[in-house]
Amino acid sequence: MRWQGGRTGGGVEDRRGLGGGAVAGGGIGVGVLAIIGYLVFGIDPSTTTQLASRLGGVGAEQQGEVGTPQDQAGRFVDVIGANINDVWTQRLDGYQPPKVVLYESGTGTGCGFGQSAMGPFYCPSDRTVYLDLGFWQEMETQLGASGADFARAYVIAHEFGHHVQTLTGTSDQVRQAQQRARGEAEANRYSVALELQADCYAGVWAKNAAAVSNGQVALEAGDIEEGMKTAQAIGDDALQGRAGGAVSPESFTHGSSAQRVEWLLRGYQSGDPAACDTFGAS
Repeated sequence: MRWQGGRTGGGVEDRRGLGGGAVAGGGIGVGVLAIIGYLVFGIDPSTTTQLASRLGGVGAEQQGEVGTPQDQAGRFVDVIGANINDVWTQRLDGYQPPKVVLYESGTGTGCGFGQSAMGPFYCPSDRTVYLDLGFWQEMETQLGASGADFARAYVIAHEFGHHVQTLTGTSDQVRQAQQRARGEAEANRYSVALELQADCYAGVWAKNAAAVSNGQVALEAGDIEEGMKTAQAIGDDALQGRAGGAVSPESFTHGSSAQRVEWLLRGYQSGDPAACDTFGAS
């Protein structure tokens, strides 16, 4: 993926190095990887708070420097975030960019105390994407995802997709529908549709990335396949199988591997958010 020449300006707040409380047990172990497996991407904020309580605490809001991080990993997030914002500014009337926070181990959020064990997540209360960049290695070595730049950008774009859903009111509609749902399985179906739409929105971004950046941010040969590899690795069925349990479709919250690949591709092939109606799809 080409990105080094892309503009910065993603409004990144860098809290790395500020502490924030280590995950209980001192490191990422098997139990935490199980949490990553089931909560990766689009974690529900209420679950974030509950998990933080079980893992040992709450944390005060921390503030870091807002600007362009100087290390390559931080600059990558900044460039990709700026490009995603440029795409959605063209595609969504009244679009307002989310905040983006980089942190290590744990940090205060508008949704409670965030832990790196939960992977990347979006908090609608403060309209912020939270990223602990150490997750990249866990995603690749423990979950079998791709280590390519586009695979990582797909993760970021998915979280920005949840921000779009907040702006359009989709997230609120889903929460209301889940409250009316008859049973966990029905409520989970709404969660799956929400997550697959965020995957589709990531594909929409990928299709339009080059056009809004005059080719400075663009996919290269093989990139979409690397994104598909990651989508395949983080499907609920793949994660449940990796955890050693039975595959239980009624408990899915993010969609199967095949579904995640399908909706990423739908967004990429169409380049149009209107093609991302996961709620109306059979």
